[in-house]
Amino acid sequence: MVIGLGSGIASGMAMQYIGLQLGAGAFKDIVGIPMSVASANEAAKAGIPLGHYEDSSRIDFAFDDADIIEERTLIAVIGRTRSQGEESIIQEKTILNAANKLVFIVRENQYKCGMDGSIPVLVNPVNWMETAEEIDDLFLGDAELWRRPSVGLAGPHGGQFPLVTREGHNVIDVIFTSPILSLAEVSMSLDNIDGVIEHGIISKFPCTAVIASESGLSVVDNVPKNAVKEP
Repeated sequence: MVIGLGSGIASGMAMQYIGLQLGAGAFKDIVGIPMSVASANEAAKAGIPLGHYEDSSRIDFAFDDADIIEERTLIAVIGRTRSQGEESIIQEKTILNAANKLVFIVRENQYKCGMDGSIPVLVNPVNWMETAEEIDDLFLGDAELWRRPSVGLAGPHGGQFPLVTREGHNVIDVIFTSPILSLAEVSMSLDNIDGVIEHGIISKFPCTAVIASESGLSVVDNVPKNAVKEP
C-alpha cells in the first residue's frame, strides 16, 4: 500500500503507530509519500520506507491534519500556520487529491459551520499587488489581506522580507472577519482569478474526518447515507 503522509501532531502520531506495526511485522509492503519536509522527517524516525511522488504515482490512502473542516461537506483548509518556505501547499494538495481514500484528523473545535480565519493563497510575486487588489474587491468588507513575511511581523506588504515558497510564490493570507458561509464558493471565486496559483482550500470526495474531543473520537464522512456502493 502507498500512503500519503501528512503534517501535524496527529499525523505524527499516526506515523509512529504505522512504524510500530511495521516493526512488529503486523504491517508489510508499505511505502510512504511525504507531503512535506516535516512529514518526511517524522516518517524516517518512525521507520517508514519512503518514496517520491510523481504524476503517475498511485496513492491508496492519505491522512493529514487540517486547520479547519467545514461541517457536512468536509471541505478543509490547510496551510494556515505552517511555514511555507520549505513546505508546499501545492505538493500537499496534489498528494491529497491523488489519494483513493483521504482522512483528515482534527480537534472538535476545528470542525464547524460558518467558520472564520485565514485562507492562504499563493500568487506570483511579480504582479502580486494586482492579484491582491482583485481578491480584495472580491471579498470587500468580509476579509483583510496580508502578505505573509519570512521574518518579523505580518503586514499588508509582508514587510521587507516577504515569504517566498520553494516554487517561488508569495503567500497572501485572506483573513475573513465575517463567517464563511461556503468554502466551496470561496474556492471557486479564487480559482477564477488569473493571478492565483493555488490556495489552501481542498475539497475531496469521498473524504472522512476523524474528530477528537474530550469524550473520544468520532468519524464522519461526506458520502450520503443512501449512496449505492459498487459491489
